[in-house]
Amino acid sequence: MVYDIAPGAFVRHPTQSDWGLGQVQSVDGTRITVNFENAGKHLINAEIINLQTVDEAETNDES
Repeated sequence: MVYDIAPGAFVRHPTQSDWGLGQVQSVDGTRITVNFENAGKHLINAEIINLQTVDEAETNDES
């Protein structure tokens, strides 16, 4: 399976909305390292968690 997420992309965790907006730091196969604004750095297994990509324009609306 190919994941369409690259370093620098903005994402949200589908079940952890309180983590806030995250920015992808690295992608290594199915392992995605994301730095979330309210939860810090997390290693996400893309085979288990389907991160929701956020349009860059939406990131400007964050307060």
